[in-house]
Amino acid sequence: MSDFRRHWLLRFEAIFLALLGLVTTTPVAWGASHREAPLVALDPAADITDVYAFRSWTDPTKVVFIMNVIPSQEPGSGPNYFNFDDSVTYAIHLDADANGTPDDVVYEIRFTTEIRQPFRDVLPLAFAGPVPGLLPAITALDGSGSEGLGVRQRYTVTEVRGAARKDLGTGPMFAVPSNVGPRTMPDYEALAAQGIYSLSNGGRVFAGQRDETFYIDLGAVFDTINTRRVPVLTDAQDASDAQNAFGVDAFSGFNVSSIAVEVPIASLGATTPLIGIYATTSRRDASGTDRQVARMGNPLVNELIIATGQKDFWNATSPVDEAQFESFYRTPSLALALNLAFGLAIPATPRQDLVQALLRYPNQPTGPCSATNLCSELLRLDLSVPATTHDAQRRLGPLAHRQSGAAAPDPAGWPNGRRPNDDVTDVALRVVAGVLSGDPCCGGFPHNRLGDGVNFNIGAQGTGVTPNGIAQAFPFLPTPHDGRNRRHIDCGESPHNRPCN
Repeated sequence: MSDFRRHWLLRFEAIFLALLGLVTTTPVAWGASHREAPLVALDPAADITDVYAFRSWTDPTKVVFIMNVIPSQEPGSGPNYFNFDDSVTYAIHLDADANGTPDDVVYEIRFTTEIRQPFRDVLPLAFAGPVPGLLPAITALDGSGSEGLGVRQRYTVTEVRGAARKDLGTGPMFAVPSNVGPRTMPDYEALAAQGIYSLSNGGRVFAGQRDETFYIDLGAVFDTINTRRVPVLTDAQDASDAQNAFGVDAFSGFNVSSIAVEVPIASLGATTPLIGIYATTSRRDASGTDRQVARMGNPLVNELIIATGQKDFWNATSPVDEAQFESFYRTPSLALALNLAFGLAIPATPRQDLVQALLRYPNQPTGPCSATNLCSELLRLDLSVPATTHDAQRRLGPLAHRQSGAAAPDPAGWPNGRRPNDDVTDVALRVVAGVLSGDPCCGGFPHNRLGDGVNFNIGAQGTGVTPNGIAQAFPFLPTPHDGRNRRHIDCGESPHNRPCN
């Protein structure tokens, strides 16, 4: 094992410490990045819900970046459904030399919306078909079979390296529309497959609606940590990646809008196996200037670290300016909340380790954030760690080895990048409680089995999806639920959900 690999694996524990050593002055709020700040909650098209970065398990020479926006999409919300915003620039930023400045490579995605005839002047819908004598069913994104796409979105993917800009498109690209229903779109999976386009750098891209893969008992946790049981799983419950122990997946049956970009690792020009990633949305103002309105690297940061009065300001800043928020990382008040609510022993504060783990690379020294010792909040991915195949992925990633009687750990999971099925809620709970802090108070029961009782993405649909909701192939997110037949799986529904209480 290389010194770099050994150093990084040792750093997994330190990184876990940061994931939920969280500071908030408001009631505890959970859930990746869904409606996490006051202003962006009013702007769903610019609301980044989740960011994923991982080596492809179907082609290990490729790396995948995904950003999801427009949270909690009720599939039947017609007649206009859900679209990307023409006035928003969606961007994925990369730090390819591990210096904490994520401006080495940027992928910008921009959309242009058209309203097509006969919808512009006659029909009152966004999508329709089949209408005898007027429209066929929607079976294509362009040409014959696309007539029922009354609202259609084209998009571009631009690679930015400093002042150099390169259009990566190899032809027209169209976003895959919302899954209206089986009459209008009789084979949605085939339609979505047409929305995977080749890029000129050897990669490919997809933009369109997907199943909401993030899973959590959102309603129970937002009710001031009112989980349906004391949030401690048994060994058997903890070892299961396909059984909800006692929680209810609040996002079951909902969709999101996704942008997935897969590129050859060699195309990044990375000078180190360890890269940093974050995503932004920027809204164009009246003068034509893009103003950043949201950002996301690691999940949970804005919800659980940044105070409510600073959340929208945080969204508008760059990760390299994280020093101004350093105080929020030092005193994890959520740990105190867990102590008060459930009697858990917690590590002492201040916790400098949280700054080191979440805001710095492994080779950076300790001490305050400064211009010479930069703090930058990024999702970090070690490209030298092999991808884990879909059938071997563990929801707790590198923390899985702490489960009694469980299989080996999965080093390709969060916080080594992030995959759609990683259980960031349970991992974060255990870390804030101090299981990896090195503090003697916090190394044992019940910290190593904390969880919200939701262990997988229940009800995921489509072909090529594992029983625990992992989509096996690009764009690595399951087929979205259709508007006519959408179903939200509730408590008491067997075999996956326990009785309501």
